[in-house]
Amino acid sequence: MVAQVDQVNSQIDSLSEQQWLAIIMNDKSYDSQFFYAVKTTGIFCRPSCRSRPPRRGNIRTFQTADQALTENFRPCKRCKPTGQRLPDIEWIATVTDYIDRNYMKPVTLEILAEISHGSPYHLHRTFKRIKEITPVEYIQIIRMNKARELLTQTDLGIVDVGISVGMHNSPYFITLFKKMIGFTPLQYRQLNIKRKQRGDAAE
Repeated sequence: MVAQVDQVNSQIDSLSEQQWLAIIMNDKSYDSQFFYAVKTTGIFCRPSCRSRPPRRGNIRTFQTADQALTENFRPCKRCKPTGQRLPDIEWIATVTDYIDRNYMKPVTLEILAEISHGSPYHLHRTFKRIKEITPVEYIQIIRMNKARELLTQTDLGIVDVGISVGMHNSPYFITLFKKMIGFTPLQYRQLNIKRKQRGDAAE
C-alpha cells in the first residue's frame, strides 16, 4: 500500500520532457493524459491551454483533475480542465490570493489577467462586481495596511517601508498613504509612538 502511494506521488510531481514539450506546444493530444498546475498562481490547466507557459520549476503534474483539486489548485478559467466553467467568485479568489502573497512585487492589471488566465477588461469588470472595488484599489488597500504594520512594528525608514510594500516611488507612496490613511507615514508613526507613551504613562 505504501509503495502504491509513493508511486502515485512520484507520478504527480514528476514532469517528463514529453510533458514539458506538450505544455509549451499546447499539444491537445495530451489533454487526456495529464494536467499541470502552477505553484505560483494556484491554477491548473490542460496541456493544450493557450495561456503563457509557466516556468518549468513552478509546475506540478497530475493524472486527474480531481488530484489537482485535492491539492487545492483551482481550474483554469480559459481551458476549463474540469469541463465546467470556474465560478467568478472562485476566479476572483485566485486573484486576491495572488495579490495577498505578492503585493511587494510589481502587480498590474495586465499581470493579474495573465496569471489568472483572463483578459484585463473582463477581470476588471468581474473583480469590481464581486469585490465592489477595482483590482488596483484592492492592491492599494493591501499595501497601505501592510505599510501601517511596518510603521508601527519596525524601525524601517519611510523609503524602506514603501519599498517593502512594492512602492519604490517614495513621493507617490507618501502621497497615497496620506490620501488613504489621513496622515503622512511619518505623522502616522509619530502618532502611534505618542499613543504608546500615553498608554505606558497610564499604567
